Amino acid sequence: MAETREERQARIIQQYKNMSVLELDCARQGYMCIAGVDEAGRGPLAGPVYAACVIIDPRRPLYGVNDSKKLSEKCREALYDIIIDRAAAYGIGFSDNEVINEHGIMFALNRAMQIALRQCKLQPDIVLIDGNVAFNIASKVEPIVNGDARSVSIAAASILAKVSRDRVMKEYDLLYPEYGFASNKGYGTAEHIEAIKQHGLCPIHREVFCKTALTPKTSKK
Repeated sequence: MAETREERQARIIQQYKNMSVLELDCARQGYMCIAGVDEAGRGPLAGPVYAACVIIDPRRPLYGVNDSKKLSEKCREALYDIIIDRAAAYGIGFSDNEVINEHGIMFALNRAMQIALRQCKLQPDIVLIDGNVAFNIASKVEPIVNGDARSVSIAAASILAKVSRDRVMKEYDLLYPEYGFASNKGYGTAEHIEAIKQHGLCPIHREVFCKTALTPKTSKK
């Protein structure tokens, strides 16, 4: 039986309430400015890594927000504009492949998060970060495993980071069409790896990542 409009609306509101539990717990502990932070593009062979920070305005709920990986591209694009409009504050940062090549992905990711936090017009007194790593940032940090599916702030940040990076990779596709960046977004698909073998690396590739992806795996004896 198809879901009615009223049932869908009730489900979305309940989902939002479920994903706001962590933020409410922080508020009960006395934290006034609660931010969610997430990243996009940690694993691809090419392009920048992005991070975003979102501070929710409780008076303007972001119904429909969810882990960006669970949403269609069309839905992410629509929610991006809603988040930008309705959030109390937000910031978006990135580190390009040159930073990744020189300093490694974790340094680059931490740098992107710091930039995103600095862009926020409000500075949080606690930051909820997706994952199990407490990054080196000024505010109190609370790592949340599967945070993009459990926290509305982290989920909103995941959408801003994902959409921002996808848009950039589509622009890079115009410069380097042979690699299919518009579709693979720099990830190591079979077609992408084959394009690297045929054309070599382009200026936005992550050299160490590509070397690992192109090195034949040897079986253990």
